[in-house]
Amino acid sequence: MAAGSLLTLLDDIATLLDDVSVMTKVAAKKTAGVLGDDLALNAQQVTGVRPSRELPIVWAVAKGSLRNKLILVPAALLISVVAPWLITPLLMVGGAYLCFEGAEKLAHKFLHGKEASKAKVREAAKLDSKEERLAFEKDKIKGAVRTDFILSAEIIAITLGSVAAASFTEKVVVLAIIAVVITLVVYGLVGAIVKLDDLGLYLAERGSRVAEVVGNAILKAAPWLMKLLSIVGTIAMFLVGGGILTHGIPFLHHGIDRLADASDLPGVGAIIQPLTPMLLNFAAGLLAGGLLLALFEGVKRLRGQKAS
Repeated sequence: MAAGSLLTLLDDIATLLDDVSVMTKVAAKKTAGVLGDDLALNAQQVTGVRPSRELPIVWAVAKGSLRNKLILVPAALLISVVAPWLITPLLMVGGAYLCFEGAEKLAHKFLHGKEASKAKVREAAKLDSKEERLAFEKDKIKGAVRTDFILSAEIIAITLGSVAAASFTEKVVVLAIIAVVITLVVYGLVGAIVKLDDLGLYLAERGSRVAEVVGNAILKAAPWLMKLLSIVGTIAMFLVGGGILTHGIPFLHHGIDRLADASDLPGVGAIIQPLTPMLLNFAAGLLAGGLLLALFEGVKRLRGQKAS
């Protein structure tokens, strides 16, 4: 009897693991797009610090990301049981914040120009005291962890949606696996990206002609890659934020789907159709971010006038 019960238990565990494996693969595929945005945004967020402090900061942000997920996974499970209708509004708040942050970055760049960027670099270079450096790094880490919280919330929500029909135990296991694996993948890649220049310098000084050529190529490419990631990270804010907002508003979501179907033209449909939703989500994110930034600046000026 005991042996039979043990075999039944082992069979149940094997079935559970098999189901979890399948659901985890499905969830991973659905979150792959957000994973790319997460990578670009976080690589952008942790740049601009001293080389010797890059990996410690990446590690600090990674720990912050894990803490985010320790909050988000139980919260998502609780909300899915108690108030599933609340998931979409909460996601939309996060999406709106991403759009606002993207608009703020663009406004700062185009309104203040290159001089503001140079001043920021000079300010970072003057951080001689330990207290100033720690304060600068804390600001970087806080910004990266805050952005990670929103992207992690979307990843958790997408994962939860993909396992909606599963048992509670399966949901817990799949969410835990996705949360840990995505954190390891994203911050492992971020760490590798920010240390590319060190790898290039190491290879360039090896003495071998091939290593020297490869190292110099990496050294030349690394700054351009970081600039590209900065641009991609800002675009990702509008794509992800706009996508969250349009998915939360049914008539916009269905309208985008109809426009995507209408763009399936002979010969060019294979190219245009996948791009249409992305472009419309980007436009929605840009518009939402601009409106929120204008509202924020208006409220700030009013408060300033009242204070004076």
